[in-house]
Amino acid sequence: MNILMVLHQVLIAGEESLIDSIGNPAIVLGLMGLIFGLGLAFAAKKLAVERDPLVEKVNSLLPGANCGGCNYPGCMQFAEAVVAGNAPADGCLAASAEINQQIADAVGGEISDSVRLIALVHCNGGHSARDEFEYHGPADCVSATMIMGGQKTCSYGCLGFGDCVIVCPFDAIIMGENGIPLVDKIACTGCGKCIEACPKNIIELWPVNREVVVACSSLDKGAFARKACTMACIGCKKCEKACPVDAIIVDDFLAVIDHVKCINCGLCASECPTGAILDSAPARPKAYIDSSCIGCTLCTKVCPVNAITGELKERHVVDSDSCIGCGLCLPKCPKNSINMIGVKSYQNDRD
Repeated sequence: MNILMVLHQVLIAGEESLIDSIGNPAIVLGLMGLIFGLGLAFAAKKLAVERDPLVEKVNSLLPGANCGGCNYPGCMQFAEAVVAGNAPADGCLAASAEINQQIADAVGGEISDSVRLIALVHCNGGHSARDEFEYHGPADCVSATMIMGGQKTCSYGCLGFGDCVIVCPFDAIIMGENGIPLVDKIACTGCGKCIEACPKNIIELWPVNREVVVACSSLDKGAFARKACTMACIGCKKCEKACPVDAIIVDDFLAVIDHVKCINCGLCASECPTGAILDSAPARPKAYIDSSCIGCTLCTKVCPVNAITGELKERHVVDSDSCIGCGLCLPKCPKNSINMIGVKSYQNDRD
């Protein structure tokens, strides 16, 4: 019997006649559910819109996080944009380099050589920052901010309730022992959800290969900043004077690093008297000068720590204990006699 005819009979038949003919209300409801289900399945098949197989393939490669980091509502919309040429093949922040390459190969595109960005929390105060009062209220940063800007004496710092931890779709942020969010550099995709959630605006996206950072956001003058937090930047400008490439300046009593100029040498961190500048580099490469050196002395003139010595027209040597691995000597050598050894060189990251 035609499905539509059966459906018509069920709808127009009286409840009493159906019960009399079938004998059980449960059977009536079951039959009606079956008929409606078949009708919906038939309609879905007839009205289905076929998707581009290439879109389906790209979508299958994506992690399916639907985090919005690509600036599209979800992974399917991003896949459609990639196939249409409106989004880059490596636009998914949650995808690995291998997945990005597979997507690029699928659509015949290319991936960029840009450095991956991750979340950076510009605060390291936590328990080192004094409380102005005892806060009693919902345990979230937004609510706490509504009460005099939060319980911390420093009005710029992290309140420590972990709103950023809660919204992270990749579990890349945890609360550290000091009461400050810690970002997992591997798990973080740079989706920016934590930036939106932070009412103090102290989180930004930062190149993963720039391991020297300013972990402070205070714009207070030195004495006031230090009184509120022992880890605060006091605007002393020692870091500014120590930087060999002018990558850090003090603006409004706060040190700011230009990550484009920064060479990860860590000199600013070693000069910071309060620990407001953090250096997370586990190790640095060391310069090595081979026998092709002609003793031009150009390398000695650019070394910020005087780690290179040697007489004119004689092979120079590097004091590995003093070398900070900044790589400034590399481009100065006319014979390419200098190599960075030990760990991955940062020089290529600057180019």
